[in-house]
Amino acid sequence: YEHNENMERLTFLQEQEKDLVEAIESLKKAISRINVTSKKRFKDAFEAINEKFKELFPSLFQGGKANLVLTDENLLETGVDIVVQPPGKKLQNLNLLSGGEKALTAITLIFSIFLVKPSPFCLLDEVDAPLDDANVGRFNELVKKMSAVSQIILITHNKRSIQIGDTLYGITMEDPGISKLVSVQLN
Repeated sequence: YEHNENMERLTFLQEQEKDLVEAIESLKKAISRINVTSKKRFKDAFEAINEKFKELFPSLFQGGKANLVLTDENLLETGVDIVVQPPGKKLQNLNLLSGGEKALTAITLIFSIFLVKPSPFCLLDEVDAPLDDANVGRFNELVKKMSAVSQIILITHNKRSIQIGDTLYGITMEDPGISKLVSVQLN
């Protein structure tokens, strides 16, 4: 009697093991397909964004060149380095740039991504704060250009950036402690 019970139990466990082995193999195949697809999509997106980055950088910096570089050959584990050469400077890592140059480079990267994969809207919070007047002008031109592709919501205190908006929203405090929303259509 015990022998029959143990044989039934063994058969049941062997079936369970077989099911688990098949499930593991199925998962390995699925992971392999996902990895192949992920690598291809990442590579295609990276190359497209890098091309846009190379195009936009000289227009925002009035010269120079920039490039995105993969840090590892394994596309599933790689990082991305940003290498830039503003006009009149040596090729250098992003960490060696001034605050304004870093901000302008980051803006270039963000808009490069948006040009490859547009989104219905883009929220930019004080990205123009570290920019000098000349760079704010070029930034504003890019924002105008990008507003044809996406709705740009720009949070700023810069008067020149405020002037390019179609609609302005502001918070005022007429009475101490009482905030009031004000909106203005500029069209």
